[in-house]
This record gives sequence, structure tokens and C-alpha cells, in this order.
Amino acid sequence: MQLVRQNEEYAGRRKNRARVLIAVLFLAAIASGCASGGDSDDVRPAHGQQPLKAPPARALDSYAQKLATAQVARAMAAKRWGLAKTPLAAPPAPSTKPRITTRKGFEVKGQSSLPPVFTTIPTKEKVVFLTIDDGAEKDPALLKMMSELKLPYTAFLSDYLVKEDYAYFKKMQGRGVSLNNHTLNHRYLPGLSYDKQRREICGMQDTIEKHYGKRPELFRPPYGNYNQDTLRAAKSCGVKAVPLWASEAFADHMEWREWDRDLHPGDIILTHFRGREDWKGTMPDMIRRVMKTVTDKGYAVARLEDYL
Repeated sequence: MQLVRQNEEYAGRRKNRARVLIAVLFLAAIASGCASGGDSDDVRPAHGQQPLKAPPARALDSYAQKLATAQVARAMAAKRWGLAKTPLAAPPAPSTKPRITTRKGFEVKGQSSLPPVFTTIPTKEKVVFLTIDDGAEKDPALLKMMSELKLPYTAFLSDYLVKEDYAYFKKMQGRGVSLNNHTLNHRYLPGLSYDKQRREICGMQDTIEKHYGKRPELFRPPYGNYNQDTLRAAKSCGVKAVPLWASEAFADHMEWREWDRDLHPGDIILTHFRGREDWKGTMPDMIRRVMKTVTDKGYAVARLEDYL
């Protein structure tokens, strides 16, 4: 008899649970029908497979998937190119650009009306920016390596070197690299008159527009040297900003502007288009060196123009 009563009690509990489940499903169906306009033909996918219908959620999911896919491809490329670690992914570009001002001690007379001169972008993100100057070495391996690693960089070109092979830098531009002004002949600008400086800067603006279709807004003076005439001339040619650098990368070492010999959020890194004739390695060797430093310190390389 005790066994029979236990079986009856168990059966009763099962019926009660079934009634509760049916009620929950019924209420869910009503709520679902209200939300979808009561369309009885609306067949929903199983739990965990629902599409993200809210635009912000859908955008976030899409971005996360793209980021994951890109990072897998980057890891494979890092292995192919002999990087010690996979480069970290940069965060999305800021929706509001940071306010760029001239670094203290880098001002000239009348600086407030002239393009700002800076070595670091104001940001709290652990990002740095890679810039490459002049155009002496035209290594096809660099184009391939940077494309496969999806590493952004910004070029500052001097015509006396670039004119040997304008097509090389056209390929670079086609891969998303911004081509900017480093003067026609890489001369020491403070030693020139205003008119001669203007010819060096505006002439390079004309050259870049002629060969690459756009007048750049960024200018870097050769050797990082400038005076008031330099910035006045640059402004008259359409230059908006003058990025210098906080550190410099070589194929076998790094050099630092700051006393702590370290990276900081928003630092601009300088390097050059060079090969074995000029330093101890190739352009890919230099990228391996700089990326080891950047990645080991927990930084990602971001696109400079996204912050300007």
C-alpha cells in the first residue's frame, strides 16, 4: 500500500509540474504573439539560436565576429612572418576625436594659429601609431607583411626618393596607407628662407596630389627640425597637423625620446624605409623588432588618421 501511495504522489507531482510548464509556455506564447503582432506563422528558432534584432546588439555581435576572425588570421600571419607574438587588436576608432595641441616646449611664436606639433596623441587606450619616413627602401615584402598582419601605418614621403618608383607607393596607398608630406628634398628647413621652405613643402603637396590624387593634411619636417616659417609655410599649403615622434624603431633596437625609455598611450613611433645597406636588417626585421616591443608591453598599433 505504501508503494502505491508513493507512486500516486509521484504521478500527482508530475501532473502539477506539467500544468505549470504548460501555463508558462502559454504565457510566453501570448507575450511572443503580442511582440510580433500576433503572426501565428512566425516560427522562432530554438533557444540560443535567436537572431540579434536590436541594432546595437546586432552591430556588437557583428563587430565581435569580425574581430575574432581577423585575430585568427593575424595569428596565422604572425607565425608565417616570424613574430614572437600575435599583435594585439586595436580598439575601434574613437567616435570623438581627441583635441590635439602642441607639446609643451615645442611651440613657436604665434603657435596658437599654426598647425600643432606633437609626439603623442591624447588617449587612455593602450595604442601606439607607426609612421615610416622618406621612401628610400621599396621592399615588396613590407607591403605583403603589413597587409597580412593587418597593421596600420602612416607614410611621410620625400620626392627625391619616391620618384624612383611612384608605383610602389601607389600600391601602398591602395592597401589603405595614408601618404603624407616629408618635403621634396629632405633639407634642413630652419636654414632656408620662408619662400624656399614653402617651395619644399607646397611642392611636395603638389607632387602627392599629382601622383596619388589627394593633398595631405599631415606634414613631418626632416630631422624633426622647424621654425615659425616652417609652420607658416605648411599652413599655407593646407597642412593641418605636424606629428613628430616619441620613439624610433630600427631593425635591431629602439631609441626613446622620453626619460623613462618606455611606451605610453598614444605614442607615435618613427621608423624609416631602410634596408641592409643602412641598418642591421630588412624592413620585415624592423617590423618584427618594433612589434615585439609593442606587443610585449601590451599595446596595439592603431591608425593615426583615426585619431586626428
